[in-house]
Amino acid sequence: MSETLSYPGPSTPGPRQPSTGDLELEERSSLRRVHGLSTELDDVTEVEYRRLRLERVVLVGVWSDGSAAQADASMRELARLAETAGSEVLEGLVQRRGRPDPATFVGSGKVEELRDSVLAHGADTVICDGELSPGQLRQLEERLKVKVIDRTALILDIFAQHARSREGKAQVELAQLSYLLPRLRGWGEALSRQVGGRAAGGVGIGGRGPGETKIELDRRRIHRRMAKLRREIAAMRTVRDTKRGSRRRSEVPGVAIVGYTNAGKSSLLNAITGAGVLVEDALFATLDPTTRRDRAADGREYTLTDTVGFVRHLPHQLVEAFRSTLEEVALADLLLHVVDASDPRPEEQITAVREVLAEIGSDSDAMPPELVVVNKIDAAGDLAVARLRHLLPDAVFVSAHTGVGMARLRALVADRLPQPAAELEVLLPYSEGALAARVHEHGEVLSERHLADGTRLRARVSGELAERLARYQLADAPADELPALGGVGTPGR
Repeated sequence: MSETLSYPGPSTPGPRQPSTGDLELEERSSLRRVHGLSTELDDVTEVEYRRLRLERVVLVGVWSDGSAAQADASMRELARLAETAGSEVLEGLVQRRGRPDPATFVGSGKVEELRDSVLAHGADTVICDGELSPGQLRQLEERLKVKVIDRTALILDIFAQHARSREGKAQVELAQLSYLLPRLRGWGEALSRQVGGRAAGGVGIGGRGPGETKIELDRRRIHRRMAKLRREIAAMRTVRDTKRGSRRRSEVPGVAIVGYTNAGKSSLLNAITGAGVLVEDALFATLDPTTRRDRAADGREYTLTDTVGFVRHLPHQLVEAFRSTLEEVALADLLLHVVDASDPRPEEQITAVREVLAEIGSDSDAMPPELVVVNKIDAAGDLAVARLRHLLPDAVFVSAHTGVGMARLRALVADRLPQPAAELEVLLPYSEGALAARVHEHGEVLSERHLADGTRLRARVSGELAERLARYQLADAPADELPALGGVGTPGR
């Protein structure tokens, strides 16, 4: 528990010092689009080589399965993603089809309707609610004469804007290059025929000339860059594993906060620990994981880690690139699965999060136990909260904004933390004050008495701490739960 120090000062309070989250939020808000300054060209031949720049956009989606409400929800989420990336959404079109058109994603008639909408609104970008193949991307850009991107490219752009740490930037760049590599285009195969035939020493007709083409040079350069990024991320993973191993040796339990993007995970971390991390009403506001320590009611310390949010159809490239970061989830002792009570379809959010968790934990035997936390109950109606209580009877309902339910949440977290394995009774000399403090921090103290020759403690501890305490084990104390450790005997050095 933090302690506030008072000191003499002026009679009037000074201005509040901005937190790290406040400064980052101001930085994100400092760039604004100025209307009327667009110099978008009609030629989009090399659109992938330019930086993704979303301005006035039209959305288009294909409703191939599910209900109409689900299709509308997906388009609304796409609009929020586009706005988070810094664009202005002008219109959204949805086509009912059995499956997306293999040539243009939507049918030829809808392409003409989309072209008319682009011209009528003066849009310069079309965003498709799905992942486009390279052929679909090329066909749409040739017919619409504006920049076309898909949902995956949009999410990657938001990640690129919000990444702050060196590891986060490297992971986002690796995901972007993985997405870009199959979508490179140029002169195509016309200049790639470099060998063949028997003439001219095996080169043949059409093989002489420029040698390696521009697109092949780009591919080779991207492959080299991706290999370098993978080496850098692997080195950063080693550092992360070292820190995680240090916490494990110290017997500090870990709690990971997971959930759909913008469900209130960072707000929950701030409400529990006072971390002061960035809180913003935007999708994917948090990319770099933040770990803070907290103390349970019985004195045990544990860590809380705020992780990146998930979304429906999260690009596979991102899951692979962020795997080292998301391993914090698989190796935690407890998951706090945060659900947005104010969302119209929270059960679909829960399904999307659990699908990603299953993909992360595919290499492990089992995922950690889960505690569902329904957040933002102050922003949801009474009927919505009642429906969620029926749907999620074991969940805890809180509001990180108002503090409602936070005391019960902390009590439940303390109850579900892993309990130390060994119960023992020791007599610690007063010179071992640091060891007694470790018992309070990392163990569960059942009783404590201060005697003339030391502190008599009865506690539950485990691992390396149990080995340190074994030498001070009282001879008349029950030792049936004590692990087989050397040096158990009467107190003394």
